[in-house]
Amino acid sequence: MANLRDIRRRIKSVKNTAQITKAMQLVAASKMKKAQDQAISGRPYADLLNKVLVNLKDQTNEDSHPLLEERDGDRELVLLITTDKGLCGPLNTNLLRMVADQCPKASFVTVGNKGRQSISRQQKDLVADFQIGDPAGYAESKIVSEFLMEQFLENKFDTVKVAFTNFINTIKQDAMIETLLPIRPIDLGRDKDFVGMGDDQQVEAGSSDTGGGYIFEPSPEKVLDTLVPQYVNNQVFQMVLENRASEHSARMVAMKAATDNANDMIKDLTLDYNKQRQAAITAELLEITTAMKALE
Repeated sequence: MANLRDIRRRIKSVKNTAQITKAMQLVAASKMKKAQDQAISGRPYADLLNKVLVNLKDQTNEDSHPLLEERDGDRELVLLITTDKGLCGPLNTNLLRMVADQCPKASFVTVGNKGRQSISRQQKDLVADFQIGDPAGYAESKIVSEFLMEQFLENKFDTVKVAFTNFINTIKQDAMIETLLPIRPIDLGRDKDFVGMGDDQQVEAGSSDTGGGYIFEPSPEKVLDTLVPQYVNNQVFQMVLENRASEHSARMVAMKAATDNANDMIKDLTLDYNKQRQAAITAELLEITTAMKALE
């Protein structure tokens, strides 16, 4: 009977766990829909802003703005966007592994507790850490992007990159590292999932698809001074949105898998319990029958 008690305790424990994971699945599903809508709704604006900047870049020279300046140094700053909480599958692990492989000597700015904790454990150079709420706000991400531009303009770093998880769909999320600064012509007009460009069609700089024929007032250079920082701000914000949508999607899938596994375990434990209980009843009947025959 002790074994039966142990199995009953395990069944009760697994049921409690299943209730928790089911609740977390429902919460993540609710947040996932909002985060996905927010990320997808920002893509058309990012697409148009990208096209305008492509056309504007074609009408100015290479030195029109300091954020376009190419440098020869190897000082690298990486904005690492991770989640604040765990229980979202291999989302953070895949991103951190990619960053370790591709940016071994970089300095870091982090958004999210998981990234900050990883950088601290590895004793790498952590320049700054920022917190962005859920749902993400443009004003919060703008503080981060302005800090990155400040570091680049003060010549503290030669390249600024962003490591984040790009939202593809509820099941698939891809870790990515994108160059943010300097803004390179090869990156402008290029098909990027995270800005929803072109429906899988690549757009070449200077092509008619970029909206050629814009007339800029007062001048392309003046417009560039306003548009380039806005482009950087929007890119960072869109990457934060993509990462947040990926987080809630991955957590919903992980919690659903955990709930399904718990339910399967409950079925197996219940079957074992019934087998042992039936065996115990059979043994008792055999003992009673044997005792009755002995008395005859």
